[in-house]
Amino acid sequence: MDSARWQRIQTIFHDAADLSPSERAAFVRMHCDGDDALAAEILGMLRHDAADGSVLDQNVAMAANGVLAGSDAVASQFGPYRIVRVLGEGGMGIVYLAERTDLHTRVAIKVLRDAWLSPARRERFAAEQRTLAQLNHPWIARFYDASVLPDGTPYFVMEYIEGIPLTEYCADKKCTIEQRLQLFRQICEAVQHAHSHAVIHRDLKPSNILVKEDGSVRLLDFGIARQMESLGVEVDQTITGLRLMTPAYASPEQVRGDRIGISTDVYSLGVILYELLAGAHPFDLSNLTPAEAASIIATHDPGKPSAAVRRSAAPHSGAAALSRSAWADLDVLCVTAMHKDPQRRYRSVEALIRDVDHYLRAEPLEARPESRRYRAGKFVQRHRRAAAGIAAAVVLMIAMATFFMLRLARARDAAIAQAARVQRIQGFMTSLFQGGDPSAGPDNNLRVVTMVDRGLQQAQSLNADPEVQAELYETLGGLYEKLGKLDEANLLLNKALDLHRSLYGADSTQAGETLVALGALRDDQAQLPEAERLVREGLAIEERHLPPGHPTVVKATTALGKVLEDRGSYAAAIATLNDAVKTQPRDAPPTPEFAAALYELANCQFYAGHYDTAEALNQRLLPIDRQLYGDRHPRVADVLVNLGAIRHDLGHYPEAEPFERQALEIVQRWYGNDHPETASDLTMLARTLVFEGRYDEATALLQQSLVIKERVYGPVHPAVASSLNELGNTAMRQGKYDLAAKYFTRMADIYHAIYGEQHYLLGIALSNLAGAYAGKQDWPRAEALFRQAVQIFTKTQSADHINTGIARIKLGRTLLRERRYAEAQAESLAGYEILSKQLAPGASWLVNARRDLVEEYTVLQRPEDAQRFRAELAAASLSSAVQSSGK
Repeated sequence: MDSARWQRIQTIFHDAADLSPSERAAFVRMHCDGDDALAAEILGMLRHDAADGSVLDQNVAMAANGVLAGSDAVASQFGPYRIVRVLGEGGMGIVYLAERTDLHTRVAIKVLRDAWLSPARRERFAAEQRTLAQLNHPWIARFYDASVLPDGTPYFVMEYIEGIPLTEYCADKKCTIEQRLQLFRQICEAVQHAHSHAVIHRDLKPSNILVKEDGSVRLLDFGIARQMESLGVEVDQTITGLRLMTPAYASPEQVRGDRIGISTDVYSLGVILYELLAGAHPFDLSNLTPAEAASIIATHDPGKPSAAVRRSAAPHSGAAALSRSAWADLDVLCVTAMHKDPQRRYRSVEALIRDVDHYLRAEPLEARPESRRYRAGKFVQRHRRAAAGIAAAVVLMIAMATFFMLRLARARDAAIAQAARVQRIQGFMTSLFQGGDPSAGPDNNLRVVTMVDRGLQQAQSLNADPEVQAELYETLGGLYEKLGKLDEANLLLNKALDLHRSLYGADSTQAGETLVALGALRDDQAQLPEAERLVREGLAIEERHLPPGHPTVVKATTALGKVLEDRGSYAAAIATLNDAVKTQPRDAPPTPEFAAALYELANCQFYAGHYDTAEALNQRLLPIDRQLYGDRHPRVADVLVNLGAIRHDLGHYPEAEPFERQALEIVQRWYGNDHPETASDLTMLARTLVFEGRYDEATALLQQSLVIKERVYGPVHPAVASSLNELGNTAMRQGKYDLAAKYFTRMADIYHAIYGEQHYLLGIALSNLAGAYAGKQDWPRAEALFRQAVQIFTKTQSADHINTGIARIKLGRTLLRERRYAEAQAESLAGYEILSKQLAPGASWLVNARRDLVEEYTVLQRPEDAQRFRAELAAASLSSAVQSSGK
């Protein structure tokens, strides 16, 4: 036997052994590509592997039982968990029922099959742990714990689910179509939760979905799920991932080995829905070879579940009771979810959920082409009794048509007058801060607060006019938010939401707008998960009722982009904000909604390290904001700050300062000297002054900024951390390392509390703290922190980001001080090569890197390399001197 054939046999055998016994034969035949002799040989090996005998001849369940029964070290105990019995053999290992001895709670423990033999399987197991740990949802089996046995075999502990597979439950309980859809909706919500955490399941099937006695579902086995770069960005499907897939529920792109993404799970959900509705699989794959089955899935359309029900000799009771029109909608649900082209499926699980809800409420489906007849039929279906009454009274209605027309006209006129009143009130209040006459700007902050407080008193007296009262509460809430009074803003926005829901309904555009406003407030309060939840909920409502490109939808989309940006999800934020910007017609005059979206897109490109793109967007935005708001408006100041920040990060500090001073002047005139916007601009200016060596001036500005921010936001907030960062940098440059470490430690604690372990801001804090320890010559502590910062920057920004380069240069210098010259040279050179492509030759970080490299190459006896960087140092010094004399 040649080595290539033996390697192929080993690969297929081990991957098939990872599957349940019922799935192995089909898997082997599929991957043998018609080679019957090869398939027979591997299947024989698998049968022999499952037979009784020595521990090497036993299947994993028997082997594990033998180990557990015969070892005093392990006995029947996994840490604090006592084994009760074997539950079954899963795709990658064996599952036990266990009880925690101290709490007496029951759990399921999964042990990896042959982990001690296969590093690749260990990695799959570790990936499953990481995936499950991210997911916390009532309909996803919870992940509790993970550890290893004394021999190194890993295991993890999960929620024990007493339930039966989805299709079996529906058959046993004789569930109606509505009950089946309610169960399916729970599954969809669980999958959507996983997608919101950038995780796709890739193996959705009824056996992975258990239903408990109370009717709630639990989605299992995210073990082959993969982390995506971001929502909306597809990921490459590996061969391993395909082998672990169940072909009957695989999407066409999976069986072809193409790229997969969210739409893959949508397809599998469509297959599950088809099976729930029709009581049969959409494709008859029995008696087919694996290659034939894959061809069927990839090329054939599944047909409609209604047709399968008509062909069935004994359809389940729920299917038989449905009308033709109801089946038409259910057919659309399945066919759309299972479309061969991923682009023509439901674009998200959330969209599928919306259409399930539309069906359950007898509303028109979004996936179904609209027609007057269809929508009218749905209206009648939802209001059968009312429709019958209308039909009976049609003659009377005709007779009274004139009366009702006059009454409707009066109601219309009243509504128009009321809308105009609301707009006048809201426009007057909003113009104080967002345009209008520049002289109306708050030169005296106390005067503005007094005016807003007086407006609140007037709004509270409008109990007889709740529509206007709700609008005023929302407007005043926004104004209090701009004034930094976040508690007052929260109270008013919640009152507005309650009124809008009671007046117009929870699914109204008014409620949606207020949810978005509340989400923006949570963003300001650094409550980022809650902010994203509220904004997504509001945006979903608005997208259901308003056309694409509507200003309200654009505003909500921009709010979502900003929240994603603040969470550090830059790829997802850029995609979302690009959608908002693209809604602006090319020839149309710019709108405030377009300007806001463009501003956030520029911010996000800056934070992602795309400085050229950020510069171009801000230069495009500056004349737009001046046209919309005037030269002295805070929005213009925001753009000026951005232009200064770009120059600062590129090392052009004298160029950055004028932009920042101009922005600070605008903001101080607008908001006064004791406002968070003023504090933010004080921090930006002080940051540049530090790099120019003007420490006393910078420290005074930063202390003023810190006091303002702590008063407005409290002690744990990103804005507070920003001021602490600059105070620490100033102390570092003055050699006050203990003081700097104090500032940076508090900064890191804030970022860790808000963002968790992986965020570039935490990387900045740790890198700066490492610098303070380096200043104290505590090299081991500095090295550990620098390495942690490099890992965070590489993962959250990129391996070529400026922050990554700076951190590697700092790590190289630390290793140099430890006299670990070869390691130091590798880090210094890596950081230098990153920064030399992006910074001016005379930038301080490049100068420092060259000096370190000269010393490292000299010690390593590489004189030619050392001479290269001496020459670069001399050239940069000469260029700097020429530029200085030219000025």
